[in-house]
Amino acid sequence: MRMIDRCLTSPWPRSGAAALAGALPVLAFPAPSLWWFAYVALVPWLLLARSAPTGRRAAYDGWCGGFGFLLAVHHWLLPSLHVFIFLIAILLGALWAPWGWLVRRLLGGAPSPGRGAAALLVLPSAWLAVELVRSWQGLGGPWGMLGSSQWQVGPALRLASVGGVWLLSFLVVAVNVAAAVLVSVRAARVRAVASLVATAAAASAAWAWAPRPEVDGRVRVAVVQPGVVAGQDSGEKRFDREERLTRRLAGKGVDLVVWGESSVGFDLDDRPDLARRLAALARRTGADVLVNVDARRSDRPGIYKSSVLVGPDGLTGDRYDKMRLVPFGEYIPARSLLGWVTSVGRAAGEDRRRGSGQTVMNVGHGLRIGPLVCFETAFPDMSRHLAEDGADLLLGQSSTSSFQHSWAPEQHASLAALRAAETGRPMVHATLTGVSAVYGPEGQRLGPWLGTGADTARVYDVPLAHGVTPYARYGDWPVPAALLVLAVLCVTEWARALRLRRSGPAPLVRPVRTVRESPARPGR
Repeated sequence: MRMIDRCLTSPWPRSGAAALAGALPVLAFPAPSLWWFAYVALVPWLLLARSAPTGRRAAYDGWCGGFGFLLAVHHWLLPSLHVFIFLIAILLGALWAPWGWLVRRLLGGAPSPGRGAAALLVLPSAWLAVELVRSWQGLGGPWGMLGSSQWQVGPALRLASVGGVWLLSFLVVAVNVAAAVLVSVRAARVRAVASLVATAAAASAAWAWAPRPEVDGRVRVAVVQPGVVAGQDSGEKRFDREERLTRRLAGKGVDLVVWGESSVGFDLDDRPDLARRLAALARRTGADVLVNVDARRSDRPGIYKSSVLVGPDGLTGDRYDKMRLVPFGEYIPARSLLGWVTSVGRAAGEDRRRGSGQTVMNVGHGLRIGPLVCFETAFPDMSRHLAEDGADLLLGQSSTSSFQHSWAPEQHASLAALRAAETGRPMVHATLTGVSAVYGPEGQRLGPWLGTGADTARVYDVPLAHGVTPYARYGDWPVPAALLVLAVLCVTEWARALRLRRSGPAPLVRPVRTVRESPARPGR
């Protein structure tokens, strides 16, 4: 115990302990997928920040914990970004410094009932504020949001239809706060248990109130996953394999065939031979083929990643150009300053170009689809807007082949379950090399995942639903609610500081000389 106390009072060992505590929640995400662990994973971090001797040290604990969290959740980027991933984690980890300070402010010492109750609202709200800032596409997007660890839990998915992944993050942090109080403040254990019961009751009420999607149709969607294709002329070889797998779908009554991200490495206007082969596949299968072109366009400058729909008569004209690009993977922010990262990792040698708007495509059979490319499936607002625009089916085209033997493919595939549950629309996640997955309108998994070792074409029977979920109707309402809580806290703290200033001791004033008295000898 003395050694532990000594470590926690020394700056560097304590910082290491905070980074380790911040990294613990990664076990709740795929591949480990210990979803239940998310509800206690923050407790060591909370206890450490709570015990900080000063508010400044608590802020450092928050910063170091944020560094550990980001490094753990994005550890699979290390082969691509090398040392740069540590710099990113250090910079973005600072977002948790105010959170650490608030932990000590509200839970430090023996918290009063008022402070304990405030912590259950303020600390989850502050966590959401951090997730909001780092969800900006320029900072890497909303990968690893704490609520997304609940992608396989039915009741949690139902709550996602009410408030999105934001509501799940709020509830997970609130449970962690109550658990931290339960184990560390003996006098507040009854209140902590009551808080857990109240949280469970509120979540249960929202779960019971949330409408369930009503299935009103079905479509058969085929996912073509060619597996790893490497070496010289890999683009031609991949196309040949995808073509061969797609031919096997003839006679299976499919309504749509989906290929993964970068499944076509040539502009189809420049390669009419490939466009004709795709049209022949559409005629053979009786279904349109949605491919993803990663190539320099012939009709405008630059390289685009585009979802392109091909029908029996050739290109249909429906095209979606990817809007939100992966920092460093598809473009380098401030390339004039940071272009050197291409020499230490697999960063983009040339920036991809962005699309200007989302697209809903009509593929026939009365089916309208909303495509997303790569990590766009991590953004809740994009799938919500597609549902608002009339999409019956959400489609994510992805490729994580650069991270084939890491946790990235499983993490990416899990996000589609949340997007489906939030919008009440089924979602297909099609990849080149796995993991491919399909989810129903409640976020439930349909059929098996196609793992990273599979090269196959599989048909899924997908139920359709067209109701409007509360999240689709009201959007990211937990975020402004959390910001309102933080605004009230700021006003309260300012008023408290003002009261303390006014009620403090009167300032010392030198005696005033009078006609009959001397300041040095009163009365004379």
